[in-house]
Amino acid sequence: MSQKVIVNGKKIKGTEGEVKKALTPGRLIYLIFAYAVLLFIVLVSVGPILWVIMSSFKSNGAILGSPFSLPDTFNFDAYEKVINQFSFGTYAMNSVLIASTSTVVAIVLLSMSSYVIAKYNFPLKNLIYVLLTVTLLVPGHTKTQPIFSLIMNLNLYDTKFGLFLVYLSSSIASSLFILRSNFASIPKELNEAAEIDGAGFFRTFWQINMPLAKTGIFTAGILMFLGNWNEYYFASLLTSSPANRTLPVSLASFNQAFSYDYTRMFAALTLVVLPGIIIYMLAQEQVQASVAGSAVKG
Repeated sequence: MSQKVIVNGKKIKGTEGEVKKALTPGRLIYLIFAYAVLLFIVLVSVGPILWVIMSSFKSNGAILGSPFSLPDTFNFDAYEKVINQFSFGTYAMNSVLIASTSTVVAIVLLSMSSYVIAKYNFPLKNLIYVLLTVTLLVPGHTKTQPIFSLIMNLNLYDTKFGLFLVYLSSSIASSLFILRSNFASIPKELNEAAEIDGAGFFRTFWQINMPLAKTGIFTAGILMFLGNWNEYYFASLLTSSPANRTLPVSLASFNQAFSYDYTRMFAALTLVVLPGIIIYMLAQEQVQASVAGSAVKG
């Protein structure tokens, strides 16, 4: 319903919602404060990353003399030296191999378990789900001793497979939360129709439910992969040789080797951090939509 109000000496005509959004002095102050807070958060979050990337193209003297100035030229010599001289390719392949394989296997297993929890009733179902998701409240470092003892007893210390097993279970709670909500949102009538047509459990899961839950599966996979890609603590604890170490752990050796060569140090940091940022930026909208939808549906 259209109405008129006077704002700053001017008559404004519009619907009730439009009138409420009129730029009053109080609302102007609110918008200025809100945007100032958002700008501060962006600067604190993105500023250090941009500074590291820009500094990787500058000389040591330029970094120390004028740390906040833009580089004069974009020279990739530091990146070339990092990649060629410090087994960067080996570390990168280890990170890609361990993070991707553990993510794929975990997503397949968690998708099936989430589907069963969402669609079927069985004894202690809610208790099992609560026990799995409550691990979100347990700090990861508190599991150091049992994980380390298990890996040592299995003779998997300093192996890619040992790290693969740890990463396989690292995101069970968060992925189960996302996947269960997505499978629960799929109408049960589709399963009933498939059963009438003679489809079994696996066919109903793979051909009907999996395609409809692909948004949640993709989101859980991206979040799990990024977590495994950036993981440092267990990678440094359970590996000791360069042949099995990942990129985050390699940064420690880079810091020692480049203790006074800031250009190469920042180049190494950029190479480690940038892939995860790019992957998340490409999938940002879908990840946020799925996580928000999971919170509502759950």
